[in-house]
Amino acid sequence: MDRVTIIGAGVAGLCVARALLDRGVDVRIVDRQAELGPQACSWWAGGMLAPYCEGESAEEPVVRLGQEAADWWAAKTNAVHRCGTLVVSPARDRADLNRFARRTQAFLEIDADEISQLEPDLAGRFTKGLFFESEAHLAPRDALAQLRAGLVADGAVFEVADADPDDFAQRGLTIDCRGFQARSHEANLRGVKGEMLILSCPDVTLSRPIRMLHPRVPLYIVPRGDGVFMVGATMIEGGNVQRVTARSLLEMLSAAYALNPAFGEAEVIEIGVDSRPAFPDNLPRISRRGNLISANGLYRHGFLLAPAMARMVAELVCDNKIPEILHETAA
Repeated sequence: MDRVTIIGAGVAGLCVARALLDRGVDVRIVDRQAELGPQACSWWAGGMLAPYCEGESAEEPVVRLGQEAADWWAAKTNAVHRCGTLVVSPARDRADLNRFARRTQAFLEIDADEISQLEPDLAGRFTKGLFFESEAHLAPRDALAQLRAGLVADGAVFEVADADPDDFAQRGLTIDCRGFQARSHEANLRGVKGEMLILSCPDVTLSRPIRMLHPRVPLYIVPRGDGVFMVGATMIEGGNVQRVTARSLLEMLSAAYALNPAFGEAEVIEIGVDSRPAFPDNLPRISRRGNLISANGLYRHGFLLAPAMARMVAELVCDNKIPEILHETAA
């Protein structure tokens, strides 16, 4: 097989490149930037490999396909932490915790003492929680850097260019993994604004992602190590994706403070805003038009669903196997 060109070096593009390279396919990855950075949606990911928690609001394929993610990332990088996910709520919002439990699976109901054993810095703050023991998380930037380094070591070629997928497809098989940048080629693709914070708070120690339920401001906090935390994230249809809103900033900081007042003394290291690519059903799609394959629509599940989507792209390319999430096939 001739070399396959992949356009886009975010989480989708790198995972597709890895899946194809593992099948013996020669790959070239083309991106507008020489390195991954703040301009990329993947830069601002939470990195939660939490398929069962996502089942609270996501469709069944997210839960099922997402179960591939932790093992895949652990096999390709050393950035995965298998510590589970803890879901809690203030006592006044117990109904939200009960609703979360009804909509999810694979958790243990735990009490205040068990919460304290898992996370001593939450001792006395919550009386009931849900512990998703099999879930994991990773440091997105480290994971992508390691994935990219592994691709280079195994012979993948990276090029910097503002590529037109149609031009490349005229010369050979091309896979468009540009996310929201592909909106001119993808009908119904929309951007969902996500805002998040990176805080430094050495006075708080957490071992795993914490989801604190709140009827207005659901919050997750993901530990990055050394007292650094990712706090997020909003989901706003449309809007200005260049700047965070004052309301979102206040709500995220207030929710973090409610989780542990020590976050009131945290330093804000970074404020991130991105546009997550999503189709109307918030599920990913693979489509093909001649030599051009599109893999897009990961929404808020980039690191969770990219491995499964990459596997299906590789099966399509190498085995002509129709992907479960194929949207359309045209000549």
